[in-house]
Amino acid sequence: MATNLAVTKSKNPVNFVLDHVQKNRRKIIRPLVAITVLLLIWQILCHSPESSLPGPIKAVQETWELIINPFFDNGGTDKGLFWQILASLQRVAIGFTLAAVLGISLGILIGTNSLMFDALDPLFQVFRTIPPLAWLPIALAVFQQFNPFEGMGMKANEVSALFVILITAIWPILINTTVGVQQIPQDYRNVARVLRLPNQKYFWKILLPSSVPYIFTGLRIGIGLSWLAIVAAEMLVGGVGIGFFIWDSYNSSRLSAVILAVLYVGIVGLILDRMVGFIASKVVPEEQK
Repeated sequence: MATNLAVTKSKNPVNFVLDHVQKNRRKIIRPLVAITVLLLIWQILCHSPESSLPGPIKAVQETWELIINPFFDNGGTDKGLFWQILASLQRVAIGFTLAAVLGISLGILIGTNSLMFDALDPLFQVFRTIPPLAWLPIALAVFQQFNPFEGMGMKANEVSALFVILITAIWPILINTTVGVQQIPQDYRNVARVLRLPNQKYFWKILLPSSVPYIFTGLRIGIGLSWLAIVAAEMLVGGVGIGFFIWDSYNSSRLSAVILAVLYVGIVGLILDRMVGFIASKVVPEEQK
């Protein structure tokens, strides 16, 4: 009987949460204290009616409808924050997937071919330092003339936003994959030669497992850059998306809405980073972490 009560108690969600809080109280309490102090400082600095920036209390009051009703859709760009963030995430998913496929493929090809590495590495080092938005005018000019996705109903500005994500995220993925391939221990290569492993077996048994930690490092950096790039690109290309929402709110002098959207952007960015990190923790072997 006592055992059954203990099992029931352990399955109680409230007890589970309390136990988790008790075990991780330092990791929970310290950030909460830091956030509270930050909010207090913000409120003190912006409490004056003449302040150009609203304090946290005023920001919550002015955006309460956006907070409690993120799912409204009045047509056009007049949508709740859920739909704005969802539209941005859809663009990021497409652009980041393309960047991952191209970056990993090219990274493996370049990492295994010293001639291609010597020829292309200087170009990659130059291109990766170019700010994301510097690519946007070029992308708009190109895709207004030639839009391969026009048949799918995608306008030139939407394709340009996807290109900005791709060109921003691809460099850390490509470079880290290249380094991962080049860092394969020489002993592994020697064993593959002695056993005369076919290229396919060498790829699946040696090259890919050895490169996985580097690939996921690039993917984790790339997803953060993708989210950063789409918010910036949407400010210029327009349409439904959290980036355009921030820019439109600023132009409409709704700073409280800007603050709320920026907070959501940070939270979503953290979730994306943790998601890739979680996948990496399940895929990367323990001895390679």
